[in-house]
Amino acid sequence: MESISVFEIIKVGIGPSSSHTMGPWNAASAFIRIIKRERSIAEVKEVFLEFFGSLAKTGIGHGTDIAGMLGLNGEDFKTINTSKIDEIVHQIKTSEILNLGGEKEIPFVYGHHLVLNMSTSLDFHPNGMIFKAIFEDGIELVQDFYSVGGGFIASQEKNSIEKQCVRTIYPCHHGSDILKYCEKLGFDKMSDLILINEESWRTQEETRKEALYIWENIKECIYKGVNKEGILPGGLNVTRRAAGMNRKLLGEQIYKNKDEWFQQVVDAEENFTNINKWIACFALAVNEENASFGRIITAPTNGASGVIPAVLMYAQAFTPFTSDDDIARFLLVAGEIGTLFKKNATISAAMGGCQAEVGVSSAMAAAGLTEILGGSVGQVLMAAEIAMEHHLGLTCDPIRGLVQIPCIERNTMGAIKAITAANIALESDPAKAKVSLDQVIQTMWETALSMNDRFKETSEGGLAIAVNVPEC
Repeated sequence: MESISVFEIIKVGIGPSSSHTMGPWNAASAFIRIIKRERSIAEVKEVFLEFFGSLAKTGIGHGTDIAGMLGLNGEDFKTINTSKIDEIVHQIKTSEILNLGGEKEIPFVYGHHLVLNMSTSLDFHPNGMIFKAIFEDGIELVQDFYSVGGGFIASQEKNSIEKQCVRTIYPCHHGSDILKYCEKLGFDKMSDLILINEESWRTQEETRKEALYIWENIKECIYKGVNKEGILPGGLNVTRRAAGMNRKLLGEQIYKNKDEWFQQVVDAEENFTNINKWIACFALAVNEENASFGRIITAPTNGASGVIPAVLMYAQAFTPFTSDDDIARFLLVAGEIGTLFKKNATISAAMGGCQAEVGVSSAMAAAGLTEILGGSVGQVLMAAEIAMEHHLGLTCDPIRGLVQIPCIERNTMGAIKAITAANIALESDPAKAKVSLDQVIQTMWETALSMNDRFKETSEGGLAIAVNVPEC
């Protein structure tokens, strides 16, 4: 089984969805590379893109169509000025011209060259799409892609696209592997093992640097979220709440930048109610940014992007464990737990419902928090198990296909469950646990397979149809 770096699970992304925005964007970029490999951009006459299944049914709400156009247009979601997205998309639609790969302008009519096929699903995966390029000589190049969660893409021929296969020195594909190697090597901290395995991709110093880069992006995202008022895009008229909560919690205090703001959070009154509100505020801030095409940290998906930032921010603001080393260890452990779910179950809501997104992120955050609070390897795995156990069966039923209701509030719940799971695990003996992390991962996968497709990010069940929201 292939090893996965923790920074493939926790990474810089763009809202509103890793599977429905980042995945199609990555697929479009991959298709551009295939064209260049097979022929050249200059020889292309037209391109066509058709989305199927869940990508089509919730595509407008998730910005799937936008992601496809921007990816074909040669834009990179890691560097694009997010405030310019609407302008670029408007230009493509009104001019009916797309700058393929940023190199050649070709005709592009929305609804003709890009289609959302809501009546058909591809067999390989619910998140299917087909790209086609027609060259000037009439030859066609066709490629299928599938967005399998967390921004990862695959095709029927390949489980991953253009991705080098890596196997670590101590391959950890199950929780039992982690326990085995930590015992063999005499490690009391799970992160010591992960740090060694990450050397398959980069040096230990580079790994720590990447973790701190992620942390800075988390702080930046939360800071943006707590300072934006207004209504989220998409037509549901959902009001941003993080800014109001931040204002009430800080009172009349004034800050000029994210570092001054963070210090005021650290210095704020610490009681149970206030800390609870801060955790909710952090999660809301991230997911409100995500809902508006903001740059966020995908962990392991965008729909669940608020959980790990909220729990890590809680640890930095309200516990003594605030060093750079603590940040790195938190993220290493959280990311490794995410790889176990990806390899043995799914991190795609279109495959497993919201248990695969908020449930997995809660398990990841619980493990990371337990690690830095001094938990044993067994307690870290136990915390992840507890968090997932209490998300089993959670459906994905976004109203109007938007990553807003119930997604935004669900992240606050996932964060609180993660902290509770960590506290329970720290007071427990893992040897007496009746359910292991590996067992709960297997149970989650079996639950996913049994779940009706209406509750897997199709907006055809649950709250998505129970709440009647008129079109705007």
